[in-house]
Amino acid sequence: MQATSKSKGDSTRTYYDANYGNFETELYSDIRREAFEEDIGQNSWLTAGELDEFLGWLNLSSGKTALDVACGSGGPALRIAATTGCSVVGLDIHEEAISIAKSTASLRQLHQGAEFYVLNATGQLPFSDAGFDAITCIDAIPHFPNRALVIAEWKRLLRPGGRLLFTDSLTVTGPLTNEEIAARSSGFGLFVPNGYDTDVIAQSGLRLMVQKDVTANMAEVAEKRRAARAARSSNLRTIEGNDLYEGQQQLLGVAAHTAKEGRLSRFVYVAQKLSGV
Repeated sequence: MQATSKSKGDSTRTYYDANYGNFETELYSDIRREAFEEDIGQNSWLTAGELDEFLGWLNLSSGKTALDVACGSGGPALRIAATTGCSVVGLDIHEEAISIAKSTASLRQLHQGAEFYVLNATGQLPFSDAGFDAITCIDAIPHFPNRALVIAEWKRLLRPGGRLLFTDSLTVTGPLTNEEIAARSSGFGLFVPNGYDTDVIAQSGLRLMVQKDVTANMAEVAEKRRAARAARSSNLRTIEGNDLYEGQQQLLGVAAHTAKEGRLSRFVYVAQKLSGV
């Protein structure tokens, strides 16, 4: 598939528009392989090995159903389905991402156990109470303004004994400059102090099972992505435009060095819905 460029002069165009518009091209696939080592259609700081570790905490198997919030192009959700045998439902606000997810599910013959919807996940979701055995949200929770409300909604959707897993990549663990915060703010971003997420989990009535620092993974992936993109800067500037390209490179550079210095961190949390709660 040939890389394309659309509406480069549109001031409302974001990096996600360029990324999903060219997601299946060789250019963007090569960048993902260099950044993540294994391209599973991911978009954030998630590696295949990290996802496999996460699955060990979710207790998923055939006959169970998982919800992946802000699923992007659906790659991680489809890996969950293929690895565990569970059914998956993916949600994302980007239409092009969901189109890719549906197409990929069909190509891999996973479409009968995978559903994908274009949906804004910041409020109440159109699903019945206690309909999911697990809910995942990888590196997207900082983009939701009301975290307590979102987690309460996820709790409603979980079956008793069901598990929630999310990663928060904007946890402040040291001093940050205004320039660094601005560079990491791609759209809305909620920067929170360490301990904020555990407090919200406790207030929601969920039981915290796992809290793990996974900052090192973010630092490594960010630097590899920045370098892979820099090696293809000419083509990427043509597709994304100079401003989007430079902004993404700055984001990746800041993400790498603030993570290495332990000033802006990433944590994974796993929480369980107790019976009768």
